[in-house]
Amino acid sequence: MAPLASIFKKAYYTLFFGIILYVSALFALTNPWLQRHALYVHKLHTAYWVDHNVPEQFGFAKNQITPFNFLTPDHETIYAWHVLPLGLYARHEAEMLRQPSGLSEDITQMKSFQLLRDDPDSRLIINFHGNAGSVAQGWRTDCYRSLSDGSTSNIHILAIDYRGFGLSTGSPTEDGLIIDGVATVDWALNVAKVPASRIVILGQSLGTAVTAGVVEVFAQRGVDFAGVVLVAGFSNLPDLLTKYSIAGYLPILSPIGPYPRLKKILRDHIIDKWPSTERLANFVRLSKRVRLFILHSKNDPEIPWTESEALFAAAANATTDGGMEVELFKKMKARTTVDMGDGTFISTWKTGGDKIIREEIVAYGHHSRILTYAPVALAALKAFDFDG
Repeated sequence: MAPLASIFKKAYYTLFFGIILYVSALFALTNPWLQRHALYVHKLHTAYWVDHNVPEQFGFAKNQITPFNFLTPDHETIYAWHVLPLGLYARHEAEMLRQPSGLSEDITQMKSFQLLRDDPDSRLIINFHGNAGSVAQGWRTDCYRSLSDGSTSNIHILAIDYRGFGLSTGSPTEDGLIIDGVATVDWALNVAKVPASRIVILGQSLGTAVTAGVVEVFAQRGVDFAGVVLVAGFSNLPDLLTKYSIAGYLPILSPIGPYPRLKKILRDHIIDKWPSTERLANFVRLSKRVRLFILHSKNDPEIPWTESEALFAAAANATTDGGMEVELFKKMKARTTVDMGDGTFISTWKTGGDKIIREEIVAYGHHSRILTYAPVALAALKAFDFDG
């Protein structure tokens, strides 16, 4: 019995100290500096040992990507990639091979930029990535290829690293990331001269929150885009953290669910709230034309797919004065929902005006890999020319 008692004693102390460590870590995260490092994970990226100014090492053709910098209104330097469509590259390969390689000091002098600016049929997807990493990390490079490859594709990609990420300067904050996103769109509109009617904004994970903030700003300016695509999004950060697990294994706030007072204290100390449902609803209300696509994978281990349900509900309710009762909304949604099997579905919400909101819940894709799957590329294609 003695060895058994010793085992139980060790297990008890291990559990006790584990709980103390967990609670201590949570309260440590009430410090804004530490909290933002834990939230954005912006210092965890490969740019320390991989030269992002050589995109060929990520599988792209020579000079298919032009790395460049631009400044934000508050003087941060944002690192960006302009990805040329492969079919367009093939038609101009000789010129592209003569283009200087590496980080461009003046992208307006590059042939790739001129092909974007001077072609009245060019299309542009502005990509806002999730937390951690950089423009060149994980599934992101595969995503650029899936969105722009094709013999007849004229879809260019503009991807950025927010302030503090990758090779960009500064430190991330909620307001700062939205400034970066707005500056990116302003660059596309005013420098590349691509009209909003030929631009799709695509965000994944944290990038969906950035996208919601950016499109709200432009809706306030009276600017309507070709479309907006949100992949693996969330309603707001405090609510998400009660459900979120790092890599699907390490829960954040869910273990303190039985202690509402403690949960409230920690929620109140979250600095960056990212209220995407509110911003998305405001974007829908203010816009004259909306083509909004919301996608999520059922097997996403990090953000539950029901978070995208909340985004869809907020956007759809914003198309009516005063919104709708929950039961009425569910009935109306059911009428336009196509059951795809295995618990997956497509819901399309249309108004008498020019607003179409589409939610697609797919079976597979996990959290980030879904970026490379056909439904995301299809959503972007439909956004450029989708009327029903």
